[in-house]
Amino acid sequence: MLFTLLLLVLLAEIARGFVRVVVYFSEWLQRGRSVDEDALEPAVRAMVESDDALEREMARAAGKRGLARVFARWQAAGEAVDEYLDNMRLGWYQVIIIFFIGCMAGLLLEEIWMLATAGLTENRVGLVWGPFSPLYGTGAVLLTVLCFQMRRHNARTWQVFLTSAAIGGGLEQVTGWAMETLFNAESWTYLYLPDHITQWVAWRFLFFWGLLGIAWTRLVMPRLLYQIGMPTSRRQVLFVTLVAIYLVADIGMTLACFNRKTARDAGVPAANAFEQWVDTNYSDEFISGRFENLKIGDERDPK
Repeated sequence: MLFTLLLLVLLAEIARGFVRVVVYFSEWLQRGRSVDEDALEPAVRAMVESDDALEREMARAAGKRGLARVFARWQAAGEAVDEYLDNMRLGWYQVIIIFFIGCMAGLLLEEIWMLATAGLTENRVGLVWGPFSPLYGTGAVLLTVLCFQMRRHNARTWQVFLTSAAIGGGLEQVTGWAMETLFNAESWTYLYLPDHITQWVAWRFLFFWGLLGIAWTRLVMPRLLYQIGMPTSRRQVLFVTLVAIYLVADIGMTLACFNRKTARDAGVPAANAFEQWVDTNYSDEFISGRFENLKIGDERDPK
């Protein structure tokens, strides 16, 4: 019992230290040399409008008492976020960060789901480097871009639900089909489910995608975009550019590894030094150990 308590305290301290490092690094990025005036002006305007809304709503909350005051302060923060989003420009900077976060958050949610529903603890990553699942990152980006515009047009909840379900189902269909067509690979299948629509799409998961889209649009996306903001320093731009380069390299290397795995199964030897390097460092054993839920070629169940 004492050991468990000490372990929990240690984990809490590690988490708090990690948060401090992230906050410090974020503040350090903001202190860099400013971007040009054309890019800086909308960021400053959005923050000023947001701060004005917060100050105005907090003044109203000050006259209330008890739970009413707590609710009013929470509502004031929401008004500030809404005002910021009304004035912000959504571009490549936010898209890359959201893709990065979505890749990790989606992977974590999937592994928690598999552990809770099936007792599985297998590694379900989608790229050769890092804890990323690009399916979820792409879904987060599409949900953000489309629902950001729907928010500005005051879209209703049922419209967000249907849009999110369509995005999730479309991603699953395209990704599953591409993996089978290009690499003779299978990462998941819903053929065993009675409500499957295709091999990679099922009604129950369309429903979950719809719910996820509502939660993302109404709860997560506004606060996340507010925290990400718009770039005001060149350090921020450089850092996000490096993140983008890393992700492109990660995706490219993953495709190269899958391509060579398919070629090796077909008995095709390496044609150049790069393919030889891939075969040496990303062997069949590495692929099976890294992508535990992935079946390629002869590993797939016969249909």
